[in-house]
Amino acid sequence: MSIEDKIKDLQERTSALRLGGGEKRIEAQHEKGKLTARERIDMLLDAGSFQEIGLFRKHRVTDFGMEKLDVPADGVITGYGTIDGKLVYVYAQDFTVMGGSLGEVHANKISRLLDMAGRMGAPVIGLNDSGGARIQEGVDSLKGYGDIFFRNTLYSGVVPQITAILGPCAGGAVYSPSIGDFIVMVKDISFMFITGPEVVKEVLSEDVSFEELGGAVVHSKRSGMAHFVCDDEEECFATIRDLVSYLPSNNLEEPPMVDTGDDPLRTEPKLNDIIPVDPQKPYDIKKVIEEVADNGEFLEVHPSYAMNIVVGFARMNGRTVGIVANQPKVLAGCLDIDSSDKAAGFIRFCDAFNIPLVTFVDVPGYLPGTVQEHGGVIRHGAKLLYAYSEATVPKITIFVRKAYGGAYIGMCSKHLGADIVYALPTTEIAVMGPEGAANIIHRRELMEGGVEYLSEEYLARRKAKGEEYRSKFATPYVAAQRGYVDEVIAASDLRPKIVAALESLVTKREARPAKKHGNIPL
Repeated sequence: MSIEDKIKDLQERTSALRLGGGEKRIEAQHEKGKLTARERIDMLLDAGSFQEIGLFRKHRVTDFGMEKLDVPADGVITGYGTIDGKLVYVYAQDFTVMGGSLGEVHANKISRLLDMAGRMGAPVIGLNDSGGARIQEGVDSLKGYGDIFFRNTLYSGVVPQITAILGPCAGGAVYSPSIGDFIVMVKDISFMFITGPEVVKEVLSEDVSFEELGGAVVHSKRSGMAHFVCDDEEECFATIRDLVSYLPSNNLEEPPMVDTGDDPLRTEPKLNDIIPVDPQKPYDIKKVIEEVADNGEFLEVHPSYAMNIVVGFARMNGRTVGIVANQPKVLAGCLDIDSSDKAAGFIRFCDAFNIPLVTFVDVPGYLPGTVQEHGGVIRHGAKLLYAYSEATVPKITIFVRKAYGGAYIGMCSKHLGADIVYALPTTEIAVMGPEGAANIIHRRELMEGGVEYLSEEYLARRKAKGEEYRSKFATPYVAAQRGYVDEVIAASDLRPKIVAALESLVTKREARPAKKHGNIPL
């Protein structure tokens, strides 16, 4: 056989393998409104940058007629390419090949990719579209999942791990995405659950659809599993590309610097009007974030989950920062179980990848009630305290309006290691709200003359005493006198002050006691 014949044979073999399950199954994939694995990779990565690894890998199973089946690339495409010139490793499960089911070789290809990403220090992006474990391969399939989970854990905090759910993701398959850092789902085609609707019906006699059980909307609003939800696959890949632009490639790199063209000394007088003086009046904290961030750009994470706290990425003078902020327009910005989990997870990601934290505080306390107490708000709230205390990245805190009690401490106060703390003149820092304090301190005085508790006269007296307490104790100047606030500033000066603080903290180094790892309250 001549070299020309050998090259022709190579090309024919390659073409056949790249066709996956064949034209009919590709057509069926398109009829479901879904792209193929290779189309997804092409849409995600820079044009022409993808380099495939393991195209010729093949299973070695002889049971159940498997020896007669062609399983091109063993149902998963693996390799590397670039996003805006940045190296990333990618795997895409091919639903046209045995439903993208995971067998021994399929898992081995993903495991090898994770190892390569860890050694090279580059992000890993998984495009999941799989029917789950390949039953014909039995325990080898389970072993394959375990190998992947082990590596997800091994490289957690070493390289960013992002997963797009682009089809079914059931049973053991859900754990790899959940161990990773970010999950992106697409409406109408993405599903995640431990047990599917049929099993739920059989075991619990409960009728539930795929969408109701584990669709994108459910996981974005209720479970908090989905960090981003997109309308279609094109938006999904654009979101991933945007996310990657904010992140360092690994834990030994600093976040990328981008020339945004926004003046670092820019002041915003409108901020003085956005934040109400009245501590009871709601407003949208995202408007504050957008006025402060470079060019008003803010990539919000978990936008539909635990909306009483806002987290996400922005740039300040070109530097990536992680933003954490109470949202006064939802539950008055109270902390609760879900918001504590949401913020703690985001804080720990930022700390792992050297991303400075900027915290905007406007919090009246923790959400009261039996649902929260019985649900473990103490334990979940402790996660937030732990995450902030554990973080050694630069930490800048701005007290925007009110900060009461334990929630004041928990939102990255100086006592949890904040490096620079600013407060606005509107800030109230106290053990509790002024009227609540008046209730306790002046209870006897408020009821003098036989005034009934919570009567109109009582409330009027309490309001007056509350104002007295507010003016004397619940101001930023008392905290500033103690050194708990570094500077009281006008809201219009927020951007240049934060930028200056970030620049001063670039060289921050902080030593901690040697230990294997801490024991975060889970």
